[in-house]
Amino acid sequence: MLGPAKPRRLDEPIAVSLEDLVPTSCFYRHLEAKLDLSFVREWTRELYAERGRPSIDPVVFFKLQLVMFFEGLRSERQLMQVVADRLSLRWYLGYDLTEPLPDHSSLSRIRERYGLAVFRRFFAAIVEQCMTAGLIWGQELYIDATKVAANASRDSLQPRFAVEAHLDHLFATEDEHDDDVGGDDAPDGSAEGDQPARLPVVLIEGAQADLAEHAAVGHDWIGQAGRPDRDVIRGTYRRTADFRVSTTDPDATPMPHGEGRTRLGYHDHYVVDGGKARIILTALVTPAEVQENQPALDLL
Repeated sequence: MLGPAKPRRLDEPIAVSLEDLVPTSCFYRHLEAKLDLSFVREWTRELYAERGRPSIDPVVFFKLQLVMFFEGLRSERQLMQVVADRLSLRWYLGYDLTEPLPDHSSLSRIRERYGLAVFRRFFAAIVEQCMTAGLIWGQELYIDATKVAANASRDSLQPRFAVEAHLDHLFATEDEHDDDVGGDDAPDGSAEGDQPARLPVVLIEGAQADLAEHAAVGHDWIGQAGRPDRDVIRGTYRRTADFRVSTTDPDATPMPHGEGRTRLGYHDHYVVDGGKARIILTALVTPAEVQENQPALDLL
C-alpha cells in the first residue's frame, strides 16, 4: 500500500560526531595526515594587529584554497557553498556541524591582505615538501598554458593612456593616505630570501651560464608578476592590448574565442614534473597576449 507522506523533522537536535560520519578512506583525511600547514601562521603573523577581533585561522584559509583547487572551483562564493554541503570538507577545515563557516567576502579580504609574495612562498613550500617526499623526478618537464576567461567584457576596453593616467592618480592618492595614517606597503610579488627549490638534477656549467645570461638581459616575467613590458616597440606591429585596456580588469587582454571572435582573458602557465605524480612545479598568470614561449625560460 502507499505509505504516508515523509515528515520533515529536520530541526530536532541529534547526538552525532562528525568524526564518525567521514569515511576513513576520504581523500581529505589523507591530505590532513600528510600535509601540515601550521607553518603559515608564522608567515602571516606580522600582517595582523596585536589587538582587535580575532581573524580566520590562516591555516583554514589556505586549506580552503587547496579545496578550491582540488574541487575545480572558480570562485570563493561557490567554494563556501560546496563546503556547506560536504561533511568531509567541514571535517578537513575543523568546523563541526553547528559552527558557522567563514563568509566568502572574508576570504577575498584575506587574499588581498596576504598579497602575491605570501602565496608564492606557500607554493614553493608545498613543492619543497613534495621533493622531500620523493614525488618529483626532475628529469623531464612539461610546459604549457591554459586559457582562462576574464570576468570582463570587450565593451570595457578604453584607450590605455587615459585609463592608466586615471589609475596612477588613484594609486598616488591612496599612497598619500597610507603615509598620513602610517600604513605599511603591501607585499609585492618578490619574496626576499625565498628562492625556488632546486630540482634533483644537475645542470652543466654551460647551461647554467646560458640561463643566467638570459635572466640578466631579458624581461623578468616572474618579478613583474606576468605583466609584459609595453615599452618594447615591435616595429610597426602593435597588439590591441598595447593601446586599449579594460576598465574593469586592466590585466586581462583579448584572446581568441571561436571563429574570428575574441574575449578578454589570461594564460595560466605551468611547469609540470614528468614523474608519475605530475607535480606542478611553478605557475605564472599572464595576460592572454603572452604566449607560452615568452616566459618559458624564466619558469625553467
